Amino acid sequence: MSLKARITEDMKAAMRAKDSERLLTIRMLLAAIKQREVDERIELNDEQVLGVVEKLIKQRKDAAGQYTDAGRQELADKELAEAALLQGYLPEPLSEAQIDALIEAAVAETGAEGPKDMGKVIGQLRPTLQGRADMGQVSAKVKAYLAGLS
Repeated sequence: MSLKARITEDMKAAMRAKDSERLLTIRMLLAAIKQREVDERIELNDEQVLGVVEKLIKQRKDAAGQYTDAGRQELADKELAEAALLQGYLPEPLSEAQIDALIEAAVAETGAEGPKDMGKVIGQLRPTLQGRADMGQVSAKVKAYLAGLS
């Protein structure tokens, strides 16, 4: 079953259970997926759906931070609850050691020699790490690793 089909089935289950909070979040996710499909005139595969899910999680966390700063904790809690629900659609996250091992392997595979080769290494890692690690943190780790090589 594709990820998109699983999300649709979860929406139906939330409707049957009359779980309005879950239903609203899943509908928002499906709307974002559909919007991207219409904009790009394609059918999204699982990897692309993961990208949409990650983007929505990041948006929710950013909004929660802004609400917290503004003293609106009830809205921040709502955003964090939505992010947690969306997190359930991502694959199991990788540990720091697994990420470090993948970075070393990618550097060896691409023959990267310094920071100028960062794009090659990230390009090699992206398909493997999509949805399983924060790419911002991975990028910082790769940058530090490549800086140590030069």
